[in-house]
Amino acid sequence: MSKVLNRPIRVLVAKVGLDGHDRGAKVIATSLRDAGMEVIYTGLRQTPEMVVNTALQEDVDAIGISILSGAHMTVFPKIIQFMKEKQLDDVLLTGGGIIPESDRRKLAEIGVGALFPPGTTMASVVAYIQNWVEENRNF
Repeated sequence: MSKVLNRPIRVLVAKVGLDGHDRGAKVIATSLRDAGMEVIYTGLRQTPEMVVNTALQEDVDAIGISILSGAHMTVFPKIIQFMKEKQLDDVLLTGGGIIPESDRRKLAEIGVGALFPPGTTMASVVAYIQNWVEENRNF
């Protein structure tokens, strides 16, 4: 049974670093918006600190990082570090891109949520975020 939320789910979608391929991030942002979520898209060339500061300012439920550059083992730990510093322990950090399964497991161990490889259905991403927020947020 679905829990009734007092406001729409808010998701920050970001591209970190010099990765200039944002088509996937835009597709995800549109799919989340179509599912009734409020989406904040930061655009290209964000730093981990900028992403976390924006997440804090926008009071988001989830941060979604699109990464194709291979820098995931640097980017996600940095974002987790800044989230801990800002006490964003009730915000989901998730994402997708070219991330090997072994790296996904290592990132999960430090607190990163599900990471979605190319070919994942939009319905799977939407359902994951909805379920996580329903189980973890109290607003």
